[in-house]
Amino acid sequence: MAAAAASREIFTEGVRAVLHTWPVLQIAVDNGFGGVYGQQKADWIVDVVQQYFHDNADLQQYEVEDFIAELMDQEFNTVVDDGSLPQVSISLLQMFSQWQQGALEQLKHTINTLTQNKSQRAKVTAQPTQSDEESDGETQVRLT
Repeated sequence: MAAAAASREIFTEGVRAVLHTWPVLQIAVDNGFGGVYGQQKADWIVDVVQQYFHDNADLQQYEVEDFIAELMDQEFNTVVDDGSLPQVSISLLQMFSQWQQGALEQLKHTINTLTQNKSQRAKVTAQPTQSDEESDGETQVRLT
């Protein structure tokens, strides 16, 4: 059982590597879109996403995209339409497939490659704008 838990932790590290190097999530956390607990929300999303994979058999790319998009909207008030969701979803699906097949060394290599690139942080250069249709008092940031 300990081996299975350690193996599952490797997949969790993979999810963390993908999400924490994703510029959209970096921008949301760095700029306080999730409030004062933005980093904790980002860590929580890692746990929720890895659990989503374990709870659902044969996930499709669009399902993963929709799930992550909903989390970003709910937790960071952010609509992701920069085209990055497909790549994030594909990366997560590939890692989960590697994990399922027991290709843990390959998975570790993928994680190491991602975390080596983590120092390249994304920065927001433009001010977010509020559209006319959002008149309910809430500002929603759209990353494009």
